[in-house]
Amino acid sequence: MSPSSATLRQYESIAALTSRMLEQARAGTWDEVLALGSQYQAAVEALRDMNPLSKDEQLAQRDLLVRILDDDANIRRLASPELSRLGKLLGDIRRQHTVLQAYCAPSLKQ
Repeated sequence: MSPSSATLRQYESIAALTSRMLEQARAGTWDEVLALGSQYQAAVEALRDMNPLSKDEQLAQRDLLVRILDDDANIRRLASPELSRLGKLLGDIRRQHTVLQAYCAPSLKQ
């Protein structure tokens, strides 16, 4: 097997990871999405040290990249409402903290 075939297998592995991440995002198991995201980052980083692909393999790579990018877009679409919800929660916590400081801090100084 040529060294570039190992590179193509790495792209296949990355595509499989993004597919699993999408499944977990659809199920709402965000902790699992994050865990798989760490594996995804490591797999992408490993590509830096791999050999370039042949012309024939580049066609297969293109198809894999389309799958990876589609999965990524769908994961981001699913994550967007969660991120908005978390942003609202953080804003509420900051407001509560400010109110507590305003009302409780004077009593602590006495």
